[in-house]
Amino acid sequence: MDYDLIIIGSGPAGYVAAIRAGQVGLKTAIIEKSKIGGMCLNWGCIPTKVLLENAKKLVAVKNAAAFGIDGIDEKKLTFNWKTAINRSNRIVKRLSKGVEYLLKKNGVEIITGEAEIVSQHSVSVENRLLETKNIIIATGSRPEKPNYSVPEGTIIEIEDLLNLEALPQKPLVLGNGPHAVELAHFFKMIDKDVKLLVPGDSFLPGLDPYLKDYIKKRFNKSKIDILFFSKLEGKTEGILVVDGNEIQCDRLINASWRRAVIPPSRIEFSLEKEFGFIQVNDFLQTDFENIYAVGDVNGRRSLAHAASAQGLHAVNVISGIKEKINMDGIPMNMYTYPEIAQVGYTEPEIKSQGLDYKISEFPLSANGKALAEGQTEGLVRIISEKKYGEVVGVQIVAEHATDMIAEAASVIQLEGTVFDVAHTIHAHPTVSEIFMEAGFAAFDQPIHK
Repeated sequence: MDYDLIIIGSGPAGYVAAIRAGQVGLKTAIIEKSKIGGMCLNWGCIPTKVLLENAKKLVAVKNAAAFGIDGIDEKKLTFNWKTAINRSNRIVKRLSKGVEYLLKKNGVEIITGEAEIVSQHSVSVENRLLETKNIIIATGSRPEKPNYSVPEGTIIEIEDLLNLEALPQKPLVLGNGPHAVELAHFFKMIDKDVKLLVPGDSFLPGLDPYLKDYIKKRFNKSKIDILFFSKLEGKTEGILVVDGNEIQCDRLINASWRRAVIPPSRIEFSLEKEFGFIQVNDFLQTDFENIYAVGDVNGRRSLAHAASAQGLHAVNVISGIKEKINMDGIPMNMYTYPEIAQVGYTEPEIKSQGLDYKISEFPLSANGKALAEGQTEGLVRIISEKKYGEVVGVQIVAEHATDMIAEAASVIQLEGTVFDVAHTIHAHPTVSEIFMEAGFAAFDQPIHK
């Protein structure tokens, strides 16, 4: 055999798996047809989050007068798209080079080209046949291509958006997931007339209803229309008809629900019917025990950190650590303003299990650090089962919720209780103190409420 392991795709699932494989002594190659880091690093997670942070800085400057900073003329404030994109590109380039360095450092061979799975133990790339003991498919997913009758050039993908010379003034964002919500929020923060188009009536599947309601209220407050629709078509250039209503639109940005990207293969895999994800067992194995599918391509969780965790898990299984993967403690983040995060079970999931539970909350408006920062919108919400007080779900709305959720994930991973949370000493003043307060609130003894 040429290799112990060949990995197809170099996104967060693929490159993390490759680094770990190199660390444990597996002779490994990673095949990438485009750019190291995949969709997440080059066109998705990183560049979009950089742009969101740029937009948040604009909002902060607009509110600077409340902090005693005079001399800012809000009428002269503008969002410089080219500068923002240049900053994003610099960060992406730095991270991409870092990933490439780590792959080489750990002895991983990088092969450029499109891979084809020839057999259970062989992969072809650029007319080169490679033999391997194991294969990991980590080719990710992409937004589903919309099939609407609209003028040519109206619908653009996220990578096309990042390449625009100037931003549209009246963008429409198409989708029902976190990425669509983030993009809509970004456009609003930089003063664009944006609307979110949601096909059907499914909105943010997997998110706790409490957070869904919060987002709808937040969008209403920010004057971002959420339009649930069944029919969309073009009328003339710049005008779309949504369920019979004419709407002005410079661009329709595709942030639709994602479909698996499956590499060419001469062997067949069992696929999930609706979106074509590769079906895997709890060891992330496909129909073939030596071929694994990790990350977005298996449809279990379309999250970069979930993909990385699966990549690590697959390498562990290959290395002889035969344990089933548990996806219950995977945080879900939304980089809006303020941010939103959740981990563990949602309230409907807990109800479906018949658990007797309690919800305890604590608002940021009663937290000293949040008041000092002027970021008092939000709360922490802990769901615990009543018998032992075990924490089974947490939701956070806060400026840095996506960082704060890590503490909640640790508690759930360790099967911690609200008593553990309450008795964990948090530094003062910090926003993280709201965890302690919500812990005490679970047995009706909050300190500052």
